[in-house]
Amino acid sequence: MRLPGVPTLSPDGTIAVVSLTRLDFGADQYTAQLWRIRTDGEEEPVQLTYGWHDSAPRISPDGRWLAFLRATKEKGSRAGGDKAEHDGVPQLCVMPLAGGEARRLTDLPLGAGAPAWSPDATRLAFSARVPQEGRYGTGKTGDGDKIGPDGEPPRRLTRLFSRVDGLGFLHDRPAHLFVTALDGTVTQLTEGERSHGDPRWSPDGEWLTFVSEQHDTWADDVAADVCVIPAAGGELRVLTGTTLSPALPHFTPDGASVVFTGNPAGEGRVDPTVRHESLWSVPAAGGEVRQLLDNETYTLAVPGGDIAVTEAGVLFPNEHRGAVQLLLVPFDGGAPDVLVDGERQVAGFASAGDTLVATIAGPTDWGEVYRGEHRLTNFSAGFPVLEQAELTATAPDGYPVHGWVVRPEGEGPHPVLLMIHGGPFAQYGWRLFDEAQVYAGAGYAVVYGNPRGSSGYGEAHGRAVMGNVGEVSAVDLLALLDAALKAPDLDGSRVGVLGGSHGGFMTTWLAAHHGERFKAAVSERAVNAIDSFQGSSDIGWFFAESLYRREFERQSPLTYADRIAIPMLIVHSEQDWRCPVEQAQRLFVALKKRGTPVEFLLFPGEGHELSRTGRPSHRQARFDAILEWFARHV
Repeated sequence: MRLPGVPTLSPDGTIAVVSLTRLDFGADQYTAQLWRIRTDGEEEPVQLTYGWHDSAPRISPDGRWLAFLRATKEKGSRAGGDKAEHDGVPQLCVMPLAGGEARRLTDLPLGAGAPAWSPDATRLAFSARVPQEGRYGTGKTGDGDKIGPDGEPPRRLTRLFSRVDGLGFLHDRPAHLFVTALDGTVTQLTEGERSHGDPRWSPDGEWLTFVSEQHDTWADDVAADVCVIPAAGGELRVLTGTTLSPALPHFTPDGASVVFTGNPAGEGRVDPTVRHESLWSVPAAGGEVRQLLDNETYTLAVPGGDIAVTEAGVLFPNEHRGAVQLLLVPFDGGAPDVLVDGERQVAGFASAGDTLVATIAGPTDWGEVYRGEHRLTNFSAGFPVLEQAELTATAPDGYPVHGWVVRPEGEGPHPVLLMIHGGPFAQYGWRLFDEAQVYAGAGYAVVYGNPRGSSGYGEAHGRAVMGNVGEVSAVDLLALLDAALKAPDLDGSRVGVLGGSHGGFMTTWLAAHHGERFKAAVSERAVNAIDSFQGSSDIGWFFAESLYRREFERQSPLTYADRIAIPMLIVHSEQDWRCPVEQAQRLFVALKKRGTPVEFLLFPGEGHELSRTGRPSHRQARFDAILEWFARHV
């Protein structure tokens, strides 16, 4: 797998640069380098850097410089982000776009965030986490040795949102805004306990816009605000009214407004789930916030979706029936133009003048860089692909359900796996998917889709599960499975079910309520008991009541564990703070005591994102275990 990231484009539109990531099994890590691409397609892409992990490239507005983040090879543990060394953390670098030696501009203990160029190309703004004195490698013993994480003083927590999966604790390392000159002179613009992120410059270079929590109940709710601050330092101003969860602010080309993404924080500022992340605008001098996109129809593609501002409007990646379109949204709102459409997903883009380049993934590749419809790269060449075939079904109440089947080679009849995505407000889609390819490559027909609760089909489609998640989702999932099993080459007597996070929730639910349909199950990183999830998950304090509407016992799969008789493999990670490991332990104990065939595969040093960003060796071990389980029982 070679995965291209978000491209950056020279101001004349002739040169694009993209980071290309791959798995290094020897080092058991991920490595990435920058590639330079001619947008006229007349030359093959050229590798530009040779660092261990080079990412987030940004070409300067004058076309002379390339800024990027460089991380060195990690030497210690990755768990929890608590390394005491600078190894593995990204630092901001700059080099001539034409090629040459890179210069490091920062030396921050926890690394730097993605940079943003000033309009005059003399400065870079970024956000970086600043450790509290004595934590994260900044503390020393009386002998001058560094104090490791286990030797730090205890944390006193006073806010509900105190930690996040994949990073760790937050308020002893808040994110602050920095500006650096090209000689490496770094100025910190913000301070204090609250975090500040996503900085972007005003067209005149005098201001930065960013997101921060400036209200009294910060981190006890999910609201935040779009703010501005003088780029030379000074007092910040709040532009919005603390009713949204905003992100990605950008000044408009005239500097008069700031456009940003966001979704309503909801009642009490703690009811944000299953809401579209739409596009909004606010005057830079302060004033009324306006919504630019219809909230029912359009939503920002996640994870990793970004926006960009052009003279003609805002570029916005929109989820749509498993695809990710690229829209051009007028600054005054109204119907957007669809610039990129079809059975594929836009993963990143950049524009300069009339030139638009985009990283687009489809059913036969991991992602390639395009100018218009002209493909500029061939990073996925030589990878064998099994076809992703579209599938439509109708639920018993007449509701349409959309999905896909990936079949193995051969005539069949093939055993079948029903695969369920997380979220639930997320979408499977039109792109090459390692899970489906691995299982189909091992001989299974893989059925997967987007039942009610998913994103990409309108907000009402997602909110249909609120307060009754398991029952509503199960109806659509079984309808999709039944539609697939009408094909004569699929064996309905040999079916397994699997999924992670919300998909794990639904796997446990289906095993309990519809176990007669399946031979075996694999439940990964699941929510099984909503009551303890509420108090132990990094997001449980708001997510549980927002989605499950206080009916915790009735909606918890663990409540029905005594009904589960099919063999179940439980997969979880020790450092999972999204769905903490006790969720897996409680299910394992309940099934083991009942006498159900059950095994528990527990990964050290990993968080909730094991299947997507875990150590390469762990990702491979996970696939091996799942395939062995289904080979044994299906």
